[in-house]
Amino acid sequence: MDTTEIRCTANEMRKDILRMIAQAKSGHPGGSLSCIDLLAALYFGGVLAYDPRDPKSEGRDYFFLSKGHVAPALYAVLAHAGFFPREELMSLRQLGSRLQGHPDSNLLDCVEVSTGSLGQGLSIACGTACGLRLKGRENRVFVLLGDGECQEGQVWEAANFAAHQRLGNLIAVVDANGLQIDGPCREVCDAGELGEKFAAFGWEVSRTDGHDIEALVGLFTGLKAAGGQRPHVVIASTVKGKGVSFMEGQAGWHGKAPDAEQLAQALGELSRNGVCDG
Repeated sequence: MDTTEIRCTANEMRKDILRMIAQAKSGHPGGSLSCIDLLAALYFGGVLAYDPRDPKSEGRDYFFLSKGHVAPALYAVLAHAGFFPREELMSLRQLGSRLQGHPDSNLLDCVEVSTGSLGQGLSIACGTACGLRLKGRENRVFVLLGDGECQEGQVWEAANFAAHQRLGNLIAVVDANGLQIDGPCREVCDAGELGEKFAAFGWEVSRTDGHDIEALVGLFTGLKAAGGQRPHVVIASTVKGKGVSFMEGQAGWHGKAPDAEQLAQALGELSRNGVCDG
C-alpha cells in the first residue's frame, strides 16, 4: 500500500476497534487507537515479511504485542491483512471465540505468543532474536511496548540482555501515549525520558511521531534494512484514543467500552475526518 492507502486502512481499523469493543461491552480502546498507526505502518508499509496463507513460514519476520491488552488493534490488523475474516472481529471476548481479551497463540496461529502480563514481551523478543541469530537466520524481530509498561523491571533486564548480546535483529517500538490506567505515567511512576534510558543500556534510539504514516514506514524500512550489531528502539509519540475527540488524551478510556451513542459519535467523527477522501 502507499501511504494514503495505509492511512485509509488505519482509519477503517479504528472503526473496527470501536465496533468490536462496543459489541463486547469490554476492551481497551485508548491504547488500541494510539498504536494502530504503528501497526498499520509495519504490516501494510512493506516492512514486515509475512504470509497469511502460511503464518509460520520460516521466512517471516516476528512481531510480539507486549502490551497485550490492546489486542483489538492487533486483531483488526490481522483481519485486514487476510489472516482471518474481518467479520470474525465482532466475536471479540465472546465465549468460544478465537479473539480473546488478550492474544492467545493457542487459538490463532498468526499470534506468535500469548501476551497480556505486562513487561514480558521484550524478554520473549530477545530470546527469539537470539535464537534466530544462533541459527544463522536473517529474520527481524519487532516488539510493541507501552510507556506505562516500561515501569516494569523485567523490561530493563531484557534491555540489558539485548544490548549485551548485540541483538541487531531486534527492533522495539514504544507506544508513548503518556497515559496508563491510573492516569499520566509521569504521575503514577515517572520513568523519565525513555530514549535516554534505552541509550544508557546500549541501544540505538529513534524518536518519531507515532501517527505520521510516511515517517513511520520510512523509519521502519530503514531500520530493518540496516541491521547492525545493536538493538534499536523507536520512541513513538502518540495520543491515547487518537481519532475520537472525547477519547483523546483521556486515561478513563484505557479500558472502557463506548455505549451506542458514543459509538455513533465516534464512527461519525472517523467518517468525516477526510482521511479516505479521493
